[in-house]
Amino acid sequence: MKIEAKSADFENQWKVISRGAVDLLPEDEFRAKLSRSIKENKPLRVKQGFDPTSPDIHLGHAVGIRKLKQFQDLGHQIVLIVGDYTGLIGDPSGQSATRPQLSYDKIMENAETYQQQFFKILDRSKTEVRRNGEWFEKMDFQQIMHLATTFTVARLLERDEFAARMKSNTPISVHELFYPLMQGYDSVAIRSDVELGATEQKFNLLAGRTIQQAYGQEAQVILTMPILVGLDGEKKMSKSLGNYIGVTDPPREMFGKVMSVPDRLIYQYFELTTEVALERLEDIKQQLSHPDINPMALKKELGEELVEMYAEPGAGKAAREEFERIFSQKQLPDEIEEFSREQAAKLGLDTDKVYLVHLLTKAGLCKSSSEARGLIDSGSVHIVSEKSDIQFDHPIKDPKHEFLWPTTPTILKVGKRRFLRLIP
Repeated sequence: MKIEAKSADFENQWKVISRGAVDLLPEDEFRAKLSRSIKENKPLRVKQGFDPTSPDIHLGHAVGIRKLKQFQDLGHQIVLIVGDYTGLIGDPSGQSATRPQLSYDKIMENAETYQQQFFKILDRSKTEVRRNGEWFEKMDFQQIMHLATTFTVARLLERDEFAARMKSNTPISVHELFYPLMQGYDSVAIRSDVELGATEQKFNLLAGRTIQQAYGQEAQVILTMPILVGLDGEKKMSKSLGNYIGVTDPPREMFGKVMSVPDRLIYQYFELTTEVALERLEDIKQQLSHPDINPMALKKELGEELVEMYAEPGAGKAAREEFERIFSQKQLPDEIEEFSREQAAKLGLDTDKVYLVHLLTKAGLCKSSSEARGLIDSGSVHIVSEKSDIQFDHPIKDPKHEFLWPTTPTILKVGKRRFLRLIP
């Protein structure tokens, strides 16, 4: 791979690379590496590792992948490290307790799904994919002990997570201490020039510099990206917290979730999760600074941009038009799943006297009866005959609500985006 001629200008590359970054360390070394790379027309080896501890990735994971894509577009060599061995430990970064260990088979199953999702963003033909098991499974005990000599226990215990756990008398397993050593050795194995990670990974990334030097290599430089705040506007985007936007979410669902992004995070989402030009980013920042601007217009642009990035061409515009039809004009989606009386009976529902909570759970609109009752209590459930002029103005608010199975098509609406057509 060669540095693209159009990208051979240092200032242009630096502007792209530094976009949205928190740390570029050490900056003088980083600039020197980049300058040398361009002068010698020798691409940088840019590394990021992933432990496949869950089957799906969301926009928070994609922040780093998007940065890798920018390096790739500039002509640099991307190296993805699938952490089949580090995944057996689990990264202690940001953790207040030892992670539960996954089986190797589960990690590899997740790894395959991860790669399918990564290559929605990266060019597979230009990406080097490695497993860290390639080198760790060949290491004998003497080599492991040599790796252990490259770092002191005192320095490992300086990291915030371990210091906090020691203070609170929360156990730290010995195998967790090996995690930064293993991540650092990954950089030795692939001769990394640059390593990316989230800000919470900073300790591990810097450890890689120390370990490369211990093995006689030039130390990598590091780039950290912010942690993407989830839809709740408070905590890190996480599937377990339910505040996430998945890269495989259907277009309608993805666009609807984007509409839930807090206004104060609109710029950050544009900057970290999209490919809009730097000039447009600055324009968005200026617009958001004016008190008379309607943030919803920018949010719709964001939603359309994201859907278009992860779905088929034209899906972004279609998702926006459907959202506006449903929520602005109070119309229905083009496609609504149907649920018949016969299906209900097969699932054990009493169709002569339908208990709404049971219907919501049996039809898969809610995960549990408690969730269903909570949505009813909050006024988020509507039942409207399709023969009427559809207006979702009178929610069901009685968690004990029962009704006869309708004799004409009827729309069941749950929350903002879930619809079900009940048919005789």
